[in-house]
Amino acid sequence: MIAGLFRTGKGAAPRLCRIVMPMQDDRPIADPPLWRAIPRWWRGHVTREIDHQAVVDRVREDDGWSPRYAFMILMSAGIAVLGLLLSSPAVVIGAMLISPLMGPIVGLGFALATVDSREIRRTLSTLAAGAAIAVVFTAFIVLLSPLQTVTNEIAARTRPNLFDLMVALFSALAGAYAMIRGKAGTIVGVAIATALMPPLATVGFGLATLNATVAGGAFLLFFTNFVTIALAAGIMARLYGFGRELSPRQSWLQTAFIIGIFLALAVPLGLSLGRIAWEARASREARDVISREFADEARISQIEIDFGARPLAVTASVLTSRYERDASARATRILSDILGQPVALDIEQIRVGEGTDTENAQLLAAQSARREVQGQVDRLTDRLALIAGVDADAVTVDTARKRAIVRAKPLPDAGLATYRVLEQRALQTAPGWTIEVTPPVLPLPELALGEDGTPGDADALALTIWAGRRTGLPIDLAVRGDSDAALLKAFTDRGIDARIVRGTSADRAVPRWRTAE
Repeated sequence: MIAGLFRTGKGAAPRLCRIVMPMQDDRPIADPPLWRAIPRWWRGHVTREIDHQAVVDRVREDDGWSPRYAFMILMSAGIAVLGLLLSSPAVVIGAMLISPLMGPIVGLGFALATVDSREIRRTLSTLAAGAAIAVVFTAFIVLLSPLQTVTNEIAARTRPNLFDLMVALFSALAGAYAMIRGKAGTIVGVAIATALMPPLATVGFGLATLNATVAGGAFLLFFTNFVTIALAAGIMARLYGFGRELSPRQSWLQTAFIIGIFLALAVPLGLSLGRIAWEARASREARDVISREFADEARISQIEIDFGARPLAVTASVLTSRYERDASARATRILSDILGQPVALDIEQIRVGEGTDTENAQLLAAQSARREVQGQVDRLTDRLALIAGVDADAVTVDTARKRAIVRAKPLPDAGLATYRVLEQRALQTAPGWTIEVTPPVLPLPELALGEDGTPGDADALALTIWAGRRTGLPIDLAVRGDSDAALLKAFTDRGIDARIVRGTSADRAVPRWRTAE
C-alpha cells in the first residue's frame, strides 16, 4: 500500500488518500500457443509490408476487357494454332509468353479472396469472351489450313493427368506470390508452365476437324489450369491479408469449397494418370517380351500399340539375321499373361546381316506371307466399306482370328435380303474368313406356318434368324393359335431372344423387332 496527497478540486485542501497496489505475482507469464503466435507474427511482420492497394490496382489493370486484350488474344491464339499444326514447340512457347488470359484469371482469384461479386462477374465474363474468341479464331484457321492431322504437340494436350494439376498448382502459387511481392518477371515462367492458350487452340482444332476426343481432352486441360490458377491466387491473396474478415463458419465453407474443387479435378486426372502409367508399362513389357524371343544382335526397329483395340493390338518390326519360327505366337501368350488381357501381336521379321540359306528362305517366306495377308486385309476392308456404304475406318478387322465386322448404312430400296447377299459375296472373296455385315433395322419377312406350327418357308426363316443374330435385337412373333412351341424353338435354339405375342393369323407368323417397353 502506498499513501499520497491529492486535491479533489480547485481550491480544495490536500487530502491524504491511500492507493492500493496489487501484490507482484512472481509466476512467469505464459507464452501464447504456437498456432496463435505464427498468425500474429505473420500479420505483424509479413502482411504489414505489403502495399495492398498498389497490388489490387496492378491486378485490376489487366483483368478487364479492352481492345488490347482482344488483340492479344487473337495474336496468341494464331501463334498457338500454327505452332500446333507445325508441331513446333518453340512457336507454341511463343504463344504462351503472350499469355493474355493470365490477367482475368489472377483477377478472379483476388475477387474470390475479397468476396467481390461484381469483380467475380467481370473477370469471368472477360475470361469467357477471350476463350470463345480464341476457340473460334483457331477453328477458322484450321478450316483454312491444308494441315489437319493430329501432330505430337496436339496429342500432348489431349490427355491431362494429375501431374498437370500439380504443375498448375505450384506454378500458380509462385505466380500469385510474384504478383503480390512485386516480382512480375516470374509471371512469364508461370505462363509457360501453366499453358492456357495452346489447350484452347487444340479445342478449336478438335471442333474444326469434328474430333470430340481432342476437343474434350484439351478443354479439360484448360479448365484444370484455369481453375487451379484462380484458386491458388485466391489462397495466396487471403494469406497476405487481402479480403474482408470471415466468420469461422464462412472460413470453413470457403476451405471446404476449395478442397472440393481440387478433389473433383483430381479424381478424373488421377484416373487418367493411372491409365497413362499402365500404357507405359504395357509398352515396356511388350518391348521386353519381343526382345527375349530373338538373339542378342536382333533389334526392334518399330513397335506400335493400339490401346483402343480389343484385343490389344501390338505390331512390331524386328531386324534380325535369323528367322524365329512361332515368335509371334509365343510372345502373344507371354504378353497376355503379363498384362492380364487378350493381346493380338504381329511381329514382322526383317532380314539383316548374314544367315544360312534355309534361315533366309524362311524369313523371306514369312515376310512374303505377311505382305500377302496385309494386302488381303486391305482389299477386304475396302470391299466391306464399299458394300456397307461406310468409311474404311468403320470396318473392324481381327487379323489373328480372320474376322471382319461392319455395320451397314441404309441403302435405297434395299431390304434385309440384300445385305445378306452382300455378306455372302464378301465371304466368297475371302475364303477362311468370318465376315459379319450388320444390317439396318428393317422390316422382317412374314413366316408361313405348317399344320404343326413349324415355319414352312425356309428362306424367310433363315433370313429372319440371320437378321436377329447380326443385330442382336429381340424379336416378337405375332401369331394366333396354341401350337407355337415349334415356332419359338426355331429361334431360341439359335440364341435369339424371341417370344410369342398374340396375332390375327393362325397360319402365318409376323416377326417384329421388339420395341422398348
